[in-house]
Amino acid sequence: MSAAPEAAEGPDAAKGGGGKKKLLMLAVPLVLVGVGAGLWFTGILPPLLGMGPPPPAADGTAAADTAPRPPAFFDMPEIVTNLNATGRRPVFVKLRSKLEITRAEDSAAITAAMPRLLDLFQTYLRETRPEELRGSAGTHRLREELVARANIALTPPPGSTQPAPRVTDVLFVEILVQ
Repeated sequence: MSAAPEAAEGPDAAKGGGGKKKLLMLAVPLVLVGVGAGLWFTGILPPLLGMGPPPPAADGTAAADTAPRPPAFFDMPEIVTNLNATGRRPVFVKLRSKLEITRAEDSAAITAAMPRLLDLFQTYLRETRPEELRGSAGTHRLREELVARANIALTPPPGSTQPAPRVTDVLFVEILVQ
């Protein structure tokens, strides 16, 4: 009789052990994911994985090289041109702006490319209708187009070894549509 109870306990014990095994197989990965997420969002894990900021050098040169430089601004000359208006009465736009550039050293290159830059700006403005400049969406669209044209105008000639100046934004000082 003692053999029968052992046989009965064997399958029950196997079922209970299998259930605990499944629970353990689900719980361990969830706990590991939770701990990993906690370490990630507290900021402990990224430096351990080499994703944090580089450690400062003993002499401080690495910190100075990687520090972001403040942007430089270049004043554009005032542009007054007519818009593409329907009707008899002409519509003019007066635009004063500044170019935000990545390096102050690029001012000389911008001055050298000023005729091309003004030509591209005026050509674009002459094809613009007054309705396209209304509202913040029109101003935003104008800004994007002028940034694109400025970067085209500042592209160095083929074969040049100097880096191209980069315009990151056009800041409007005055826009007057009349």
